[in-house]
Amino acid sequence: MQERLVQWGRWLSHRADDIASIMLAVMFLAFICQIVFRYVLNMPGGWASELSIVMWLWLVLWGAGFVVREHEEIRFDIVFGSLGPGARRVTTIVFCLAALFLYGYSLPATWDFVTFMKVQETSYLDIRYDWLFSIYILFVVAILVRYSYLLIRSVRGGADPKPEDYGRD
Repeated sequence: MQERLVQWGRWLSHRADDIASIMLAVMFLAFICQIVFRYVLNMPGGWASELSIVMWLWLVLWGAGFVVREHEEIRFDIVFGSLGPGARRVTTIVFCLAALFLYGYSLPATWDFVTFMKVQETSYLDIRYDWLFSIYILFVVAILVRYSYLLIRSVRGGADPKPEDYGRD
């Protein structure tokens, strides 16, 4: 059963990578279109600029929520790296509780703001802002799940990666 869950998780992870790759490709193509429209065809290409911005927003939040693994995050871990395993575990628990509180506390207000923004659309592509900002809701939920898992793993005394293990698969 656990092996099946691991396989399913890997499959989902690969699909998240695929979606991020597609967003990056769309952003790049929109950027190229913007250059062609502006400098070759001498036509306005505001839609391409807007699409690039939308893809950038979605790519950053999608990547942070679903693609980047815990050990791949950029950190300033001078203090954390100098701590022993027990202190690292306590620090991880405290950080997870703080992150869960802050993101959890902000979720209802975030939901209200995102759903309120259905009254406005983007200038060129006419994308409703609630659809545009919905990626932030997904990001917050992904972060809540990630840090809940990390908290449970740390409380149970699960394997705490050493600072030198970061960056290794």
